[in-house]
Amino acid sequence: MSPTMSVEADDCSPNTKSLHFLLVPLMAQGHMIPMVDLARLLAVRGVLVSFVTTPVNLARIQPIADQVSASSLPIHFIELPFPATDVGLPEGCENADLIPSAAFFLTFMNAQSLLRDPLESHLRIPNASKWPKPSCIISDNLQHWTADVALSLNIPRIIFHGPSCIYMSCQRFIDQNRAELQSAIEAASGEPVIIRGLPHPIQVSKHEVMAAWRSDPGWSKFVETVQLVEESAAGVVVNSFTELEPWYFERYREMMGKGKPIWPVGPLSLYNKEIDAKETRGRASSVDTNVLLRWLDEQENGSVVLVSFGSIARDTMDQLVELGQGLEATGRPFIWVVKWAEEMQGMNEWLTELEKRVEGRGMVIRGWAPQTVILEHAAVGGFVTHCGWNSTLEAVAAGVVMVTWPHFADQFLNERLVVDVLKVGVAVGVKEPTVLGLENKEEEVVQVGRGEVERAVEMLMGGGEEGEERRLRAKELREKAKMAMEKGGSSWEGLEDVIKYVAESAEKTGKGGHPF
Repeated sequence: MSPTMSVEADDCSPNTKSLHFLLVPLMAQGHMIPMVDLARLLAVRGVLVSFVTTPVNLARIQPIADQVSASSLPIHFIELPFPATDVGLPEGCENADLIPSAAFFLTFMNAQSLLRDPLESHLRIPNASKWPKPSCIISDNLQHWTADVALSLNIPRIIFHGPSCIYMSCQRFIDQNRAELQSAIEAASGEPVIIRGLPHPIQVSKHEVMAAWRSDPGWSKFVETVQLVEESAAGVVVNSFTELEPWYFERYREMMGKGKPIWPVGPLSLYNKEIDAKETRGRASSVDTNVLLRWLDEQENGSVVLVSFGSIARDTMDQLVELGQGLEATGRPFIWVVKWAEEMQGMNEWLTELEKRVEGRGMVIRGWAPQTVILEHAAVGGFVTHCGWNSTLEAVAAGVVMVTWPHFADQFLNERLVVDVLKVGVAVGVKEPTVLGLENKEEEVVQVGRGEVERAVEMLMGGGEEGEERRLRAKELREKAKMAMEKGGSSWEGLEDVIKYVAESAEKTGKGGHPF
């Protein structure tokens, strides 16, 4: 595509127009989606943006690329080859949700660094549009190899953090106090313990303090490299907003040191205001949006429960059956997104029978759903979520209360923020992480029974006075989220500060304005 200046970018200064941001996301839906939003926000402010991707991932976001082209936003998608088979991954395994099992996950993460050579080769090719060389790199924190690229170009590297500030603060606290926390958990016979050195008493479990990856030399080396390179970053961009977790923005800044700026820029999902942008956010929807909206229009306001566990989390068929039975037992209207039905023998047939029993009040979406479209509809009153940070932010931005069902990684600490700190959620009661990919597909793993599902949903959607207060708090957060992204808001100012920082850096080095 031939990028040109955006007609929307009328607030930009002459200095801004010569800036060129190179964005390098991690090739995983939860990481790519907000960085695409960030690319569009930067372009609207008048800077040039190059977005690094691969053939499979570009095909997924092609509708967005087409929208960008039609709007004349100055975004160029750099399509780089990803040598999956060269490192033992299946052909076309270019995104984390395509990894066949947990055994391949570290291989996939390390393979991301193989994008370096093709990226540097691309940057050496004369640019037909006469764009300047990159003024900075904004890369996912896990793309540690981009530090060397930034060094070779003599430009700042800013890291993009997908998780919440509470997660990053807690992780740093755990790293600094691991021995003490391990002793406390051992003394408690493996039961969760409370961190008391943070703004709130936060409960952490054994799997968070004694992470399994620490016993794997390969994972340990990867994590140590990421942590080391993070220290050298010029600054940190966070997909959150100050008013959501002010205590943890402050604590994270303290932990990172006074010299390193931490910029809030979220919720990035609020950039998407048009229905076509919302329904294609991430990838094309597996359901006809018009059919979906007609069904939602027929439901009472605040009555529908959305159930969705993100792009990677996988549960056993037995667990999914318990979840479905629990939803059916509530008697409430629901939309249930099931992404892995095709991979489980008998699951599609079971879902078809469920659909017959709940016809008119229950909808099952097999595949990808336009989550922001659903959450923002007036009929939706609750969200059963895996607590991935994108999903959590989307619910906050929509003012929807949550049943929290974390699966792995940052999701358990996000649950603590939602349930214990913000008090806009009800925990379903998950204690242990779910293994990515489920090594034994036949294993009958059920962590949450149908009764627990029914109880949590009823507490969320009803809940008497406590439930009303929970919903009121959620609506207040929705208004704060919108204000943060509007001109003059905390996240609007955060992005302005990022652009100013890069402009000043380019001026100091005298590197702006030169062709590739």
